[in-house]
This record gives sequence, structure tokens and C-alpha cells, in this order.
Amino acid sequence: MKVISYNLQKHRAVGELAALASEHDPDILCLQECDVADLPETIGDLALADATQGNRLGLAMFYRASEFHLQGIRTIELKKSLHDRIAKPAHERVLGARLRDIDAGRDFIAASFHAAPLTALNSLRRHQIRAALTELATLGEGLPQLMVGDYNYPVFKENLGKTVREHGYALTMSDDHTYTRYRVFRGHYDFATSVGFEIQRVTTLPQGLSDHRPILVTTRFD
Repeated sequence: MKVISYNLQKHRAVGELAALASEHDPDILCLQECDVADLPETIGDLALADATQGNRLGLAMFYRASEFHLQGIRTIELKKSLHDRIAKPAHERVLGARLRDIDAGRDFIAASFHAAPLTALNSLRRHQIRAALTELATLGEGLPQLMVGDYNYPVFKENLGKTVREHGYALTMSDDHTYTRYRVFRGHYDFATSVGFEIQRVTTLPQGLSDHRPILVTTRFD
């Protein structure tokens, strides 16, 4: 299974999605910072599962309807940072879907995630990640789970990795930096947390119009 995650940087990279899907043929496409009202119903062979409605810049997920049946959707609000309370950019920071792999006859959970911005503390982002994983699990107890997105966590990843492992999940970073706009902030911002999946690789794709580079997660069930 191939999953692409892409922060569109205030929707500016939306015009790249059709070519991205055509070139890399993902099964699932997870987006952050998109203008939900301007999203198409389909991108190539991918259908829109759902998108958040309460955000100025939202989350969305597309999936290959010929391979998966959509079983359920959940949007999740997380503990807010000071930036969230003042600027109110995002009420819902997680969009999760329960999908059934038609061929394998197995259900799993996939999610698009966008953590609080860099103005927040890493401790808040760790809290958000733990809460997101816990809430997503309510879509199906014991199901394989994959959450991809913009974690806004460029430094001190040892603490994050420890937190995620203690929660029973694995953290997998990509093979190259994903944020390149400002040299001082460059790093691995976009990656994956998972349980019940074997993450074979996470590839950072070429830079487009966004200040984030998309990532391609190649994975299979454990």
C-alpha cells in the first residue's frame, strides 16, 4: 500500500495533486492546509473520503475506492496551543478513516494529522500525538493504524520517539528533510506513526510550490 502525505501550504500546491497521483499511484492521499471548498471529488482514481469543516485550512483524505471500502470517518479536536486560541487556524487536527481492504478482507485505520505550529511547545505536540492515536483507535479496537502528516517536530525527536513507543506505536521518518523554506527551521516535519503495519520506506518527494515536500509511505500489514 502506498500513502502520500502533503501539506499544501495554505492550498497553494493544490494544482500539483493530479500529477502527483498520476506519477506515484498512491492508494491513499492525506492532505493538510487545504481549502476544503476548493477540493475536487476525485483526483485521478482516488475518491474524496472526507474533509474537515471547522478549519480555516483543513485536512482531507482521498482513497482508492476500487480497493477499499470506507467504513467510517472521524474528525478529532486536540488540545489547543496559544496560537490556536488567538488565530483560530484549526479546530480539527486529525481526520481518520476506517477502511476495508477488499482483497485482504481486513480493516485498518488511516489518518491525516497536523500538529500545532512551532510557536507551541514540543510537550504540547507530544500530547496531541498521543491523544490523536488514542482517539483514532476508537474507530476499531486492535486494528492496524497509520497516521501521516505534518508533525511540526524538527528537533529532539528522541523524546518523541520514546513517547510514541511507550504508547505502543512506531515512528518512521522520511529519507530526507521535508521542510525547506527557512534554513534555520529545516528538518523532518512530515512522517508517520503506526501500529500493525510494516513500514518499508518513507520517501521524500521533490519540492513543489509548498514549503513542505510531500512524503510517500510504502507499507504493508504486519
